[in-house]
Amino acid sequence: MFTTVLVANRGEIARRIFRTARSLGLSTVAVYSTADARMPFVDEADAAVELPGNTPGETYLRADLIVEAAVRAGADGVHPGYGFLSENAGFAQAVIDAGLTWIGPPVDAISSMGSKIEAKKLMAAAGVPVLAELTPAEVSADDLPVLVKASAGGGGRGMRVVTELADLPGEIDAASAEALSAFGDGTVFCERYLAAGRHIEVQIMADQHGTIWAVGERECSIQRRHQKVVEEAPSPLVERIPSMRAPLFDAARKAAAAIGYVGAGTVEFLADEEGNFYFLEMNTRLQVEHPVTEETTGLDLVELQFAVAAGEHLPADPPPTVGHAIEVRLYAEDPLNDWQPQTGTLHRFRGERGGALAPPAGAAARVRVDSGAEDGSEVSPYYDAMLAKVIAAGADRAAVARQLAGALRRSTIHGIGTNRDLLVWILRHPAFLAGDTDTAFFDKHGVGKPPDEAVVRVSALAAALADAAGREAPVRVPSGWRNLPSQPQRKSYRVGEVVHEVAYRMARDGLVADGNVRLVESAPERVVLEVDGVRRVFDVAAYDGVTCVDSSLGSVALTPVERFTDPARQVAAGSLVAPMPGTVIRVGVQIGDKVTQGQPLLWLEAMKMEHTIAAPVDGVVGELTVEAGQQVEVGAVLAVVGEEA
Repeated sequence: MFTTVLVANRGEIARRIFRTARSLGLSTVAVYSTADARMPFVDEADAAVELPGNTPGETYLRADLIVEAAVRAGADGVHPGYGFLSENAGFAQAVIDAGLTWIGPPVDAISSMGSKIEAKKLMAAAGVPVLAELTPAEVSADDLPVLVKASAGGGGRGMRVVTELADLPGEIDAASAEALSAFGDGTVFCERYLAAGRHIEVQIMADQHGTIWAVGERECSIQRRHQKVVEEAPSPLVERIPSMRAPLFDAARKAAAAIGYVGAGTVEFLADEEGNFYFLEMNTRLQVEHPVTEETTGLDLVELQFAVAAGEHLPADPPPTVGHAIEVRLYAEDPLNDWQPQTGTLHRFRGERGGALAPPAGAAARVRVDSGAEDGSEVSPYYDAMLAKVIAAGADRAAVARQLAGALRRSTIHGIGTNRDLLVWILRHPAFLAGDTDTAFFDKHGVGKPPDEAVVRVSALAAALADAAGREAPVRVPSGWRNLPSQPQRKSYRVGEVVHEVAYRMARDGLVADGNVRLVESAPERVVLEVDGVRRVFDVAAYDGVTCVDSSLGSVALTPVERFTDPARQVAAGSLVAPMPGTVIRVGVQIGDKVTQGQPLLWLEAMKMEHTIAAPVDGVVGELTVEAGQQVEVGAVLAVVGEEA
């Protein structure tokens, strides 16, 4: 067995692997980019080596720098985690050539699955059901809809759904460009698209002596932009059609055997409601969603990866699946604004009453958090937007969903917008609870609801009262108090694009404000209000540029609106500003071009996602301040569209 493990990754998965390594008495080494220097995973390792730079191309995708770091730090084993170089055969070979133990599958197995086109041919030859591959030239109107897919890589990059034949060439070009940027390979292909299919996958674990386990199935059908949001084990579809399980496991084992697989991997399938399933791809690595398998089998899949890499034997059969587990991915993003990534400082990130996201003793489900961030962490634009995976497990699926929703709702997340409210909405949605979780979930049901206006108004009132309490004189005269009727105190807050004005005054009988509201007590961080006869506590935390209010009604982030706008912050009419930090990957216009409202002008890449910047009005491009490859900060003016002369 190796004694020191370098994890060639970052964030949540690095911390997860370190946890198991420590439990086995192994030493750990982290590699980190300049942007990640203060992230928790760096401090948790026994040793750490900086990879100078910020972007993945400068750091976590540099196989040479990582192998050099492993040798310099005295590591004798390398675990790739997931993403980055985890499915890069060249990196695996470089690790082996350096005399280190590669904690992953054989190089040839990685290579054989590296091209989705070649992988499908191998699977078909092994007797695994596949969807027929179509070259772009072969696609006809009868084949629609089709999915354009990158041959290399995954994670939703380089994928486009095409429903009109006329759109195919443009979508192929866009998918190819994205794939080239993400994976260095612009090869794409097409296959028939099942608009409402189920994404079912089987966890594989195989040793070096011929034993291959199919360790239960998972369902990961609720996705946005072909990236998973909710995962669970076992699959609700397979539970409804139990006759699927044996052939599904058999197909997964055949897939692993066909390429001489060793280690942890996942065989992914697309299934229909009748139980027919087709091979999608094989991920030759640990999956993000592996905890739901661990929670329903009692296994530590990372520990098994270590054991298999050391040449140990697996028992003849895996343990059975018991109970149910659900995992949600907590992302720094705004689902109601086209899933726009969020960056900045995570001021506060903790569970109920300041502790872990854990249910009370005796609860129907246990909750686990695999997180890459903590209080004070900086969320940068360079990497994936996932902050944490929150997992609940127990005997009953409905109880697990209920406990997970409650834990999320009671958590404290300040400083960065997240998809937390969407996750709670999903877990409580009747369709989810009924197991109706196909890949068209968001198309059918939307992406949650905007904040309730009444909740925002009373939260804004609480924020204003807390702010006033912090300004009171030592003699405790209430801020804004007058001995004669006077004008109300006013303060404005913005939520999204909507500005809410709070107006109140303090009279002899107490608070005077809109609605049936009575002030019970107020302090700079805690306000108690009686709203329509119901007493509620509002916890208020004010930071630079944002005030966060948490109550039993929900969590609201309020941006205080300045009374007077700084002229330096004003931009010209028709300006297109960067909604987030990122990289300009394409520019579709030139100065002097006529454009129409909604026409795509530029494309930004941030946090593994591509974002289109469109013309706000009809007009002419008067200014263009960026070019492809340029890094931009949030709020930077990218272009200006003016009236036609």
